[in-house]
Amino acid sequence: MADETIDALADEWLRVILQSEPLDASLMGYREYDAHVSDLTRQHEVQTTERFHELRARAETLLLTDANKEITRAVLLALDDAASDSLVVEALDYTVTAFPVSPASILIAYLRMLVLTSPEECEAYLSRLQEIPRYLQQATERLASGRSRGLVPVQRLVRAHMDQINEWVDVEPHPLAIDGVGFDPGDDWRERRDRIIGTDVLPAFRRYANVLDTEALPEARPDERPGLSHLPDGRERYAALVRLHTTTNRTPEELHEQGRELLTAIHSEFRLLGEQLFGTSDVSEIFEHLQEDPDLRWNNAEEIISAAEDTVRRAEAAASTWFGRVPKAVCALETIPEAESEGSAPAYYMPPSLDGTRPGTYYSNVNRPTERTRFDVESIAFHEAVPGHHFQISLAQENGDLPELRRLPMFTAYVEGWGLYAERLADEMGLYSSVEQRMGMLSADAWRAARLVVDTGIHHHGWSREEAVSFMRSNTPVAPLDVESEVDRYIAYPGQALSYMTGRLEISRLRSAAQSALGDRFDVREFHDVVLVNGALPLSLLDRVVTAWVTEQLAD
Repeated sequence: MADETIDALADEWLRVILQSEPLDASLMGYREYDAHVSDLTRQHEVQTTERFHELRARAETLLLTDANKEITRAVLLALDDAASDSLVVEALDYTVTAFPVSPASILIAYLRMLVLTSPEECEAYLSRLQEIPRYLQQATERLASGRSRGLVPVQRLVRAHMDQINEWVDVEPHPLAIDGVGFDPGDDWRERRDRIIGTDVLPAFRRYANVLDTEALPEARPDERPGLSHLPDGRERYAALVRLHTTTNRTPEELHEQGRELLTAIHSEFRLLGEQLFGTSDVSEIFEHLQEDPDLRWNNAEEIISAAEDTVRRAEAAASTWFGRVPKAVCALETIPEAESEGSAPAYYMPPSLDGTRPGTYYSNVNRPTERTRFDVESIAFHEAVPGHHFQISLAQENGDLPELRRLPMFTAYVEGWGLYAERLADEMGLYSSVEQRMGMLSADAWRAARLVVDTGIHHHGWSREEAVSFMRSNTPVAPLDVESEVDRYIAYPGQALSYMTGRLEISRLRSAAQSALGDRFDVREFHDVVLVNGALPLSLLDRVVTAWVTEQLAD
């Protein structure tokens, strides 16, 4: 077959993904899926995975001579491996959380982000709303199936999700009552929208919350047993998630020990900065300053918003010295809506839609500002926005030489590894405005190193929630408010937290190896372009790509 066939196969693969996750498709700009929400049945999950296996078999038969097309094939094979691991995990059978990785919380977080720009999109939105009762019923049935096999959620997370739903259904005007943008869909459409929300959607959410209360909660796991290791075949499920999220064959034991070693090294850096900022090299005293000093807290939400804006714009201005390519799109900034802010991360990035209707946006959490630390505002912005996820995702989306599939952020270890790498890169770029803000960089590093210990501790070693919270508080200066929500996130989303430091260390290793091999010929701008221009890759494939680039440089 001709080489270009692999790109067509990648497009076919992408369509299977989009059909399986229609809400994600809409948010990415693929509007032909606007009328639907996912089919949550196990049968659909199995059939989708079988479809990936079929596509993999076809990909493996292709005779390819182009290096970029070989990368595309390797991406497809890695995605098939990930699908197989996801099937083993059976997450829908026991995952209940307000964090947007379980069915109802996904709808609450993401439906409000839809942009309706035509009468056709408005009509499709009503059809999508009408599917929500079916969707939540399927979620209910998956949880019932899980309970029948001893796969149960976590009590604390169930309660928090019930609270989220019960608060959300009473919000007025309701977040689902979105309107047309750039045109008037008419009062008749709005009346139908409101009727569907009031008679179909909100009652379905209330029924779902009631099932959580009466059926899921009584059998749910207590804080003493929040990890997957307490479920049937839990360690095997967790091992699959470790492979999926790190795109490596690292074991939970290896990652756990590496996290402890990294924390020892990071604490040494804290001692040096602690002397400068607080006049002490005692790590516990440094953490106490960072956690309790009222001068290191915000006075109001406006300060958070202003600092985030200043940080992102300064990074954009400095980028051309460190990157050969910079995104055409400017990063937008918004605040996390109040209804979602409780328990949410300090900030996050929402990628732009491919159709251009929604820009890449950096969301800041301004909930309870006087309890939030200010020393980490810059490190978080460098990770989530510039030169982190905004550069990474926007540059991939703007690269028309890649098949569409490779322009999407598919591999967590690459995506989050780059974000964490960007925090340290910002220090090289001279972007941190003070020693206080460099403390934020170290805080973030300690946070991500601690994740290696805590995530594996919870889900492989069987830690209680309190053990996890205690370890985070003792080894990082993360605010208690954020420690609590982060630990609950690790409980809700096993393995994902491992991706950050695993990916960062690999990107840093590849850069060091390239510098060593190329010497004076090494150009950091070219290295960054090589890492970013190919889109998201599994870490083993990123190694191959960078190694090939180094070999080409040496041959010139």
